[in-house]
Amino acid sequence: MRDTIPVTILSGSLGAGKTTLLNHLLTEAGDRDIAVLVNDMGTVNVDAELIAEGSELDVDDGVAELSNGCICCELQDDLETAVVRLANDRDFDALVVESSGISEPAPVARLFTTESRVAALYRVDTLVTVLDTRLFLDSFAGETPERRGAGTTGESDAPADADRPLSDLMVEQVELSNIVLLNKADLCSDAELDEAEELVRALQPDAETIRTTFSQVDPDRLFDRDLFDQTEISDLPGWKRALAEAGHSHGEGSHSHDDESHAGDSGHGHDGHHHPEDVYGVTSFTYRRRRPFHPDRLADVLRDLPSGVVRSKGTVWLAGNERRVVIGQAGPSIRAEAQGPWIASLPEVERDMYRSNRPELDWHDEHGDRRTELVFIGTDYDEEALRTALDDALVTDEEWTERESLTGPFPVEQGEETVIRSP
Repeated sequence: MRDTIPVTILSGSLGAGKTTLLNHLLTEAGDRDIAVLVNDMGTVNVDAELIAEGSELDVDDGVAELSNGCICCELQDDLETAVVRLANDRDFDALVVESSGISEPAPVARLFTTESRVAALYRVDTLVTVLDTRLFLDSFAGETPERRGAGTTGESDAPADADRPLSDLMVEQVELSNIVLLNKADLCSDAELDEAEELVRALQPDAETIRTTFSQVDPDRLFDRDLFDQTEISDLPGWKRALAEAGHSHGEGSHSHDDESHAGDSGHGHDGHHHPEDVYGVTSFTYRRRRPFHPDRLADVLRDLPSGVVRSKGTVWLAGNERRVVIGQAGPSIRAEAQGPWIASLPEVERDMYRSNRPELDWHDEHGDRRTELVFIGTDYDEEALRTALDDALVTDEEWTERESLTGPFPVEQGEETVIRSP
């Protein structure tokens, strides 16, 4: 066995085909001895012929040994304890962790990458997301697919996810992926599969897509790929990359007089405009301004976002709000969360301390760090019309003097979240 055991982290919404994939991998492991760690082993229903002789499922141990050398393990305690015990007790070539009940795979990946006893034993090899392709497309078409109940796969919704729209969860899972299985491909046309690939490309430009039916995929495409780079996990989403690339092309810090003209960082041309893949028809642009939004008008613009915008994310400066408000949109779902205060709003001593610790901070003489920085990713939408609508939502010169008294539907207390638009 290698010094560290490679880990494939598997995510996907209920009914997408994760359990079918786990069964497939256990059955078709070939000469690999793999371990699969799941929340509920009963749902995997490993083929009885594969269960090793004399190894009826040991409920106390939570481990079923298979005749081909693989094992299926039930997560009976916390994940860290389980994977450490597995590595100490058994010899296997690769571990598959099903991140069932977790909205996206980042928390699982971090367990294996932070300084811990787990990281000393394992290394993350690949992040894999399984999509029900039809459901994925429908969730971006403005339709409201029903959540799949436990009856389809035996899985159960985590309470934390119960109020999250499906599009939110699927987007986060795709954004943190190295490989995306477009499952149930037999239920989609070639054009629809092309569209799904286009959406995945917009959300995660580097992800490899594989079209599957009944989660049938060559295990070699999921194991020993070495696709995960722990230094890039926070930069995997396409929106972060678009933001970074727009910033580099712009020369951060060079735009100190953009607020009064309403031209903002992005100007009236296509500065901050990024084409991830022209051939796929996916474009993104970054909208930057150093003038606050009128909260009610911004909410109206967001609620009226064109359906072609599949993802937008970023921080907004709102009149009457000293918190940084993060906007997250995935298809028809838009949420806003209030984070920490603008550094410029802090007492002078604290403000100077923050600035000395962050010399790269883009600072405006008058507004400090207050600014809007939003990325929009999508297909077939009128970018200029959207820019104009956003510009029109900024406070006017007349409103500027009374901007602190403006209120709207956005959260104002740190950690508070507001639904701006729901499916």
